[in-house]
Amino acid sequence: MRALRPPNCGAAARRLAVRPAAASAPRCAACSRDAGQRRAISHRPPSWRPLSALDECVSPTCRYFSNHAAVQPGGGDASAGGNRAGGSGDFGDVVLQRSWAHVASVLERWVAKEARPVSLRQLMFFGRSLTEPRLLSSANYVRTELPTRLSHRIRDMQLLPYMVVSNSHIAEVYNMYWNAFDTFRKVKEIETLEDNENFCKIISQMLKTHLAVIPKLAMGVLESSALMDQDELNKFMNRILQSRISRRVIAEQHLALTDGFSKGQRHQHQHRQHHRHGPSSAAPSSPSAEPDFVGNVLVKCVAKDVVERCGAAVKELARSAHGPDVVLPEIQVEGDLGASFPFILSHLEYIVGELLRNSVDAVVERSARRGQQEQQQQSPPPPPPIEVTICESSQHVIVRVSDQGGGIPRDMLPYLWSFSKGPHSGRLLGNLGKVPKLSATLQEVRVEADYNYQRPEEAEEQRADQHGRPGATAAPSPSSSSLSSLSSRPPNLRLGIGLPLSRVYAEYWAGSLELHSLEGYGVDVFLQISKLGNKNEQLTTRASMDAV
Repeated sequence: MRALRPPNCGAAARRLAVRPAAASAPRCAACSRDAGQRRAISHRPPSWRPLSALDECVSPTCRYFSNHAAVQPGGGDASAGGNRAGGSGDFGDVVLQRSWAHVASVLERWVAKEARPVSLRQLMFFGRSLTEPRLLSSANYVRTELPTRLSHRIRDMQLLPYMVVSNSHIAEVYNMYWNAFDTFRKVKEIETLEDNENFCKIISQMLKTHLAVIPKLAMGVLESSALMDQDELNKFMNRILQSRISRRVIAEQHLALTDGFSKGQRHQHQHRQHHRHGPSSAAPSSPSAEPDFVGNVLVKCVAKDVVERCGAAVKELARSAHGPDVVLPEIQVEGDLGASFPFILSHLEYIVGELLRNSVDAVVERSARRGQQEQQQQSPPPPPPIEVTICESSQHVIVRVSDQGGGIPRDMLPYLWSFSKGPHSGRLLGNLGKVPKLSATLQEVRVEADYNYQRPEEAEEQRADQHGRPGATAAPSPSSSSLSSLSSRPPNLRLGIGLPLSRVYAEYWAGSLELHSLEGYGVDVFLQISKLGNKNEQLTTRASMDAV
């Protein structure tokens, strides 16, 4: 029988390798390019690795463009046994074509789905009165949202120019995303607490596996910056990082809710045991106690406290970099010191930590240069302070960080918010090459050790419950905070992605981050945060971009 042609790009590559080109050569169903313009490309996703080479379209504008694999020399795959003359009735070709058609159709179905964004207020209200049905509902929401959001980013990478996505770092990220997508889409509906526990183990493992995504993406973008328009490359990075944050937010929120629910059940069980042996021995917690955290959301995030905590960590880091005797600038906090808002603490700590670190380093280095020029003075003046002003309005909280560190050189301004740093990319690429060995230093939420999901009994033994209410969780430990990531980075390791990544965090919850530089004087940075927590996460889906 005649082999069926898959909807994307025709017959298997090994058959094309021995078939002479004809005037009526088979054409790609998606973009109408003939077989002579295609290459034999090995499909890399782990689930399909046993399959031999497939014929896929090499046009970057084709929706079935296979950019996740390298071109195989000679037009065939060694694993396929070389060029084998097989007629159109070869059963292996039929299996290959149907398998690839299945892969493409599965991805298409998920890409066509719209993501369902949430707000901080929704996360808080949902987690405050947590019951078993609501926990299972949360699990099924995460179960469907993760593959949906992953599929949109997989499609983004499939639309990159071939030379960009052939970069080894970006190709590795593609394979990691595909593996995660294939894993989550196969998870069956969560119906019991045992199902949820197994699902949480899968989530934890994926979070741990994907810790190296940011440095690999950054290295891939730096190496490919000359192969693609800079604006398009930055838009791609912003989309993929926003989506990454969104997936980690909902995944970690569910892990935190599961942990809080399990601890609440244990407390109820202990309370019943106490009541059985004597009512006077039972000391239930006050039901009116307001938890500090609901999942990973800090209900009342006080900006002043975050600034002071980040400032202390940054100063300690500066002493490690410049020596214990270095004179550091004072960090002065003024304005509406009582301003509070719901937020994910690790996000705010990352932004504020990066801003303060940049300011402290700039002031210290400028003071050192001035000290060398004014060696005749016995006691040089102290470095000028860094002023942090907090302003609260009815809907927003604005944090201004002002320093007198000399400003930003004019030649650096075009690359300030870019992930590709132009002439400075070589040095930053060398620094990023060290990051995979320090995978926790760039992470916005937790360090590697905290992603091992524990059974409720083990978690209860390690962390004391501060609130005793189902769904209410204690504040993250210091090791799980972004401050540990900030302080664990080598002091002199400049990565060049702190500002653009901080802006991604700020805009994720409908905020903003703007910078004004006065070369020769200093920098003012303005961080605006939504105060009410009613803004949905800012997502860009492939369905909306492609008008599916």
